[in-house]
Amino acid sequence: MSNEYLLVRALKGEITERMPFWFMRQAGRYLPEYRALRASVPSFLDLCFDVDKAAEVTIQPIRRFGMDAAILFSDILVIPHGLGAGVRFAEGEGPIVEQTITAERIGQLRGGDVLSNLSPVGEVVKKVRAELPRETALIGFAGSPWTVACYMLQGDRGKASVKEFATARSFAYAEPVLMQQLIDTLVEASIAYLSMQVEAGVQAIQLFDSWSGLLTPEQFQRWSIEPTQRIVAALKQHYPHLPIIGFAKGAGANLPSYAAQTGVDAIGIDQHTPMAYGIAARAHAKQAVQGNLDPLLVASDGPGSVSALKQLLVSLNDVPCVVNFGHGMQPQTPIAHVEALCETIRQYRRP
Repeated sequence: MSNEYLLVRALKGEITERMPFWFMRQAGRYLPEYRALRASVPSFLDLCFDVDKAAEVTIQPIRRFGMDAAILFSDILVIPHGLGAGVRFAEGEGPIVEQTITAERIGQLRGGDVLSNLSPVGEVVKKVRAELPRETALIGFAGSPWTVACYMLQGDRGKASVKEFATARSFAYAEPVLMQQLIDTLVEASIAYLSMQVEAGVQAIQLFDSWSGLLTPEQFQRWSIEPTQRIVAALKQHYPHLPIIGFAKGAGANLPSYAAQTGVDAIGIDQHTPMAYGIAARAHAKQAVQGNLDPLLVASDGPGSVSALKQLLVSLNDVPCVVNFGHGMQPQTPIAHVEALCETIRQYRRP
């Protein structure tokens, strides 16, 4: 039997006897131990950059539930911070990034400072890897350039409609040259940042393109697929055996193109996309799927989520896969609901 991590085997295209699982936002506000640690620091970014505390938060769900992988506790918006853009997390408002929308401000982004500014993250990875159980994989991550650019371009303007990111989308139409400059900066920063995580000890990478569903098909090609393709190609050049998960939330009809062109080893399937569609969208038989249990169902209906999970497991019988949510864990999720899901997955075996 292979000594490789169960998660890594699945991401590399193996149909494993037991399906590996982890949950997006598995470390966070639904855990009392997380809330206690969060209360001990002034801000969310302070928690991300405190090596001991960020490592502890990363490991908390593994200690409690025994998932097959931990995911680094951090945030997709540490990259703007690393580039020199102001980032803060306001209570009740979510993330606010200094608006970076002029030629002058985009030109001032300091790509050369990313690794030094984000060096604590590498130390978190090293500490977590040393403390995790030997069989538990560690996933690193970054936000995809389009999604990170949405926050940078939007800034703190129009909070009521921020999730439409109208300012960012309008800028992409009106200023394609400047948009490309910003995306290029984010691509290079992402490659450097993710490479640092790999060198520090992660076994896999996930790219979160949380707002790709806002793009038209033409924009999706330019601002989601092409930047992701560049990041994947650069990482694979240096780390050819590194599994990479691409999660383009809301990709919909663009998912087959994303799967075929980006070079990712696995595609994340959100809860709004039927798993059968996600399986059919794969570029080849070895490409894994990950997802797509509805996190709101898990938070709201324990027995219902177990029933939906059982149906999902059957649908994944014949493909390489990782069981996960279709997006992040909800803060109000009861711990008992998560325990029931974990036990159901552990007990299930492919026929």
